[in-house]
Amino acid sequence: MTKSVDFYFDFGSPAAYLAATQLPHVCADTGAELVWKPMLLGGVFQATGNHSPAEIKPKGPYMTADLKRFARRYGVPFAHNPHFPINTLLLMRGATGIQMKEPERFGAYVDAVYHAMWVEPRNLNDSATVGAVLQNAGFDAAGLLALAGAQETKDRLKAVTQEAVDRGVFGAPTMFVGDEMFWGQDRLEFVREALAAA
Repeated sequence: MTKSVDFYFDFGSPAAYLAATQLPHVCADTGAELVWKPMLLGGVFQATGNHSPAEIKPKGPYMTADLKRFARRYGVPFAHNPHFPINTLLLMRGATGIQMKEPERFGAYVDAVYHAMWVEPRNLNDSATVGAVLQNAGFDAAGLLALAGAQETKDRLKAVTQEAVDRGVFGAPTMFVGDEMFWGQDRLEFVREALAAA
């Protein structure tokens, strides 16, 4: 049986961004498949009564400093987005639509959005800015935005978000190795150990 990691993520979570930079390496090292699961974190929060750490003072500033420490440890770029929080509904629908219809381009979409969110931050609350980011990354922005608005796409994102809640997810990033759940980019070594033992 193929080993795999189910990776529930939302572009609005900086911790999920950091996990996304490392999980491909973890999976490559352990011979596992990385299964991307775009979900709507706002929907998870609503279902579970959870909140973003950024909403809790003084936890927000601490988390930003801590995320910068992890970025340095991982050797990846990270900049706090001054427009945070970002409403990621359009972005997550886009990820879902691309994954369903053009899976070979999913990685390029993820890279483009994460770059505009946490590397060279843009105001992704603005749909025109989102369109420009996607166009500059080589996507047909109008076509992709239409795909994001398709009922099939909306239904799939809702279904994966509900699946996440049903599995016990309360935040992002959340990873599963089999039925074992790991939350947070600071749990990646536990993910690695679980894969090695699988």
